[in-house]
Amino acid sequence: MAISPDTPAAKTAAPAFAELHTLTNYSFLRGASHPEELVQRAHDLGYRAIAITDECSYAGLVKAHLRAKDCGIKLIVGAEFALDMPEELAKKIPPPHGEGSGPQKIILLAPNRAAYGELAALITKLRRRADKGEYTATLDDFRFGLGDCLALWPLPVGDIASLKAAGRALKDVFKRLWIALELFRDGHDIDKTANALTLSMGLDLPLVAGNDVHTHCPERQPLQDLITAVRLKTTVAELGHDGFSNAERTLRPLDVLASLYPQELLAETCRIADLCHFSMDELRYEYPDDLVPPHLTPAAYLRQLTYAGAAERWPDGLDDATRELVEKELSLIAELNYEHYFLTVQDIVQFARSQGILCQGRGSAANSAVCYCLHVTEVDPARMHLLFERFVSKERNEPPDIDVDFEHERREEVIQYIYKRYGRDRAALAATLICYRPRSAIRDVGKALGLGLDTVDLLAKSMAWWDRKEEIPERLKRAGLDPASRIAEQFLHFVDQLLGFPRHLSQHVGGFVISRGPLAQLVPVENAAMADRTVIQWDKDDLEALGLLKVDVLALGMLTAIRKALHAVNAFRGTELTVQKIPPEDPATYHMLQQGDSVGVFQVESRAQMAMLPRLKPQHFYDLVIEVAIVRPGPIQGDMVHPYLRRRQGLEPVHFPSEAVRGVLERTLGVPIFQEQVIELAMVAAGFSAGEADQLRRAMAAWKKRGGLEIFEQKLIDGMRERGHDEHFAERVFKQIKGFGEYGFPESHAASFALLVYISSWLKRHEPTAFYCGLLNSLPMGFYSPSQLVQDARRHHIEVRPLDVQTSHWDHTLETPSEAGAEKTRSAWGRPQAALRMGLRMVKGLDEDSADAITAARANGAFISAEDLARRAGLDDQKLRFLVRAGALKSLSGNRHQAHWQVAGITPPTPLEAARRVAAPDEGASPTLPVPSVQEDLLDDYRYT
Repeated sequence: MAISPDTPAAKTAAPAFAELHTLTNYSFLRGASHPEELVQRAHDLGYRAIAITDECSYAGLVKAHLRAKDCGIKLIVGAEFALDMPEELAKKIPPPHGEGSGPQKIILLAPNRAAYGELAALITKLRRRADKGEYTATLDDFRFGLGDCLALWPLPVGDIASLKAAGRALKDVFKRLWIALELFRDGHDIDKTANALTLSMGLDLPLVAGNDVHTHCPERQPLQDLITAVRLKTTVAELGHDGFSNAERTLRPLDVLASLYPQELLAETCRIADLCHFSMDELRYEYPDDLVPPHLTPAAYLRQLTYAGAAERWPDGLDDATRELVEKELSLIAELNYEHYFLTVQDIVQFARSQGILCQGRGSAANSAVCYCLHVTEVDPARMHLLFERFVSKERNEPPDIDVDFEHERREEVIQYIYKRYGRDRAALAATLICYRPRSAIRDVGKALGLGLDTVDLLAKSMAWWDRKEEIPERLKRAGLDPASRIAEQFLHFVDQLLGFPRHLSQHVGGFVISRGPLAQLVPVENAAMADRTVIQWDKDDLEALGLLKVDVLALGMLTAIRKALHAVNAFRGTELTVQKIPPEDPATYHMLQQGDSVGVFQVESRAQMAMLPRLKPQHFYDLVIEVAIVRPGPIQGDMVHPYLRRRQGLEPVHFPSEAVRGVLERTLGVPIFQEQVIELAMVAAGFSAGEADQLRRAMAAWKKRGGLEIFEQKLIDGMRERGHDEHFAERVFKQIKGFGEYGFPESHAASFALLVYISSWLKRHEPTAFYCGLLNSLPMGFYSPSQLVQDARRHHIEVRPLDVQTSHWDHTLETPSEAGAEKTRSAWGRPQAALRMGLRMVKGLDEDSADAITAARANGAFISAEDLARRAGLDDQKLRFLVRAGALKSLSGNRHQAHWQVAGITPPTPLEAARRVAAPDEGASPTLPVPSVQEDLLDDYRYT
């Protein structure tokens, strides 16, 4: 039974204790503390260990694991489940008291690697059969496959007979079961303790202390009440018994625990903790090995594919320097056992190529000679001088990184290929953690505090004021709140606390994790909101922290536009132009870019980029790499742009503080423009170790959300001063690092993007009609509307022809130009360019099937009237009106007014009438209506196309 604080036992030395039931804020809208906060607090309180047991989830484990390693406390892996008990038992057993009311709870702990996998597989099974974010669990789900797990039953309030029936049912399922006595000073402790002792003796089950922890400290309880109200879609004032009665579900000091629980129950927590030997450091990720033919090793197969690709890339044979580079990269890949990673990426890319899907790899390892040979990237290593060791390094022990962009309209084919190739049990997308931002925090806090919806909307509509604290009182007044009132104070306090809290898991844009065995043995898998998608419960930061590899299968609209432009060129001219056949380093292409003529060109189409192009004046491929990276918040805020331009123009000398710095910054004239350069600077100029440089990189990526860069400032400045650099240089470098924290661009990504800049620029310069056609057929994408692209085409003397049911297809197409059009483009481009015919995809409301029906009907002869069009293409009144409003019937009717009249008189014919009209078409005369003005036509063009 419970011990009074006045008894001698309560005054003894603090007991050893391990907390075995802890929910983090990854039990979304239940737990109110971050995993790191709970682990750190448990360590500070002197706990022996802490178990993270989020509800049917491993989502917060990696964060907890990293903090546990840092502070030296033992972390136990587990999960909590709400059980739907058999109906005859559910009637007898009352639901648990307070927040979380509903089914009975069970906690499972993983003492070893096998149990970890069992638990992950169970979570996957329960999640996969429910909608996104949900799960269902019955006792039968726990009967098999959990032989290594330990089970705790948090004892609910109830009469002893009902609890005994439940205990028997649970004991029948769980072979290693403890009754967890959880005391909260809420008036039920004496009854719960008595029931626990009775059940322990009657069912022969051991007792252990637990605390159902939801917060790391009592001060976080008000926030826990608030998120409970958010989850239950009510207000804090109306929570009642659905909330906790006090703040006892927290990490309590050891002396407090000693005053509540018998020593034996506290000691039992440590005995259970001692049974748990599993550490997440044991996780080993294995790439699929079924890609390798049985008679070859992975290294031999990768070598075979690499040299087969090299023969295609260099038909005349490899020179000695290239062969040496390929061998060097293959040796490093073999040394680090990364062959399966490169083979997996190659397999995905090979599928895309076999289906005619354009793709382009980017990322750290993508810009290598091996990836060029494997057709993962089109960046010729001869055009770049990126050292492979900077990307795949034994010293840094970082996994390779390859992102592959696919045509945005066809990426789903690639995703479904991956699922089919490896099975849904071995492939899933990484998660993206959706956290509270100011707007969502304001809305949820406002509703939970009972503020009116109008007030909440006013506060949430404009978030520009949130970071300007001096404006907050005025904003509150406008919303009808007194800034000095208690409710306003609570509102601001809770919004500030909730910012950055995890809200739910979403799917990553394309980061795939593919495993050799069942993925659910490594990390739980659950359904995504999108049909036919599954996601793991870890995000990219978690994967990186554990050294687990992923392949990013991403979508890029420009690849779609390029492929469609090439198709249009080849269909019109009868050529076989491909990306690989586009001539490199074309002077005319660079001349066009130097003029800032880049509407629609990939990455350099913004106004800022257009203003930069005439200043930077790119002449070679590497200039485009710099152009892509330099117009970013990182270089701009780090004051790197103007120094680079001045040095490039010869207005400022290029100076290097040391030869080591020269090696890092020489290619960018002494100015760090790429993320990799900043990290290298920290190592060569400030003496950072590889591990410290990696910590700096992570802090750069996260500092705007969570801070953390400040701890590196003094170390960086001191390190540079010790190595002879002046303080001004050191402070400037740190300012640049902070700028990159905003948004910096890696050189490896910039190189891949620069290639697409060049290809799209070449198409605009040499095949402009096809370029605009490809863009218009790939919308929505990029900065510009169809109208702006058409206007730019006309400015470049392209003959643009309007929509016409007699000639237009669904897509925009190339047509033979008129004599005048051919002469104009000959003088502008050096040779005649095709005319551009607008496609029916521009007609608002019209679907592709209807457009295809028009095209098919037209193949049997031109339409002679609107009625003929309607009859032969099977168009109803609505589809006809869409075409009329868009002006697509002008060739049949003369103008929009006349077309409206003709369409209004069309009624669907009876079968007999249809037969008669086929035999003898009868076209009655229609009145002549006034022609619409230019202004009316213009308005209708914008309104209906």
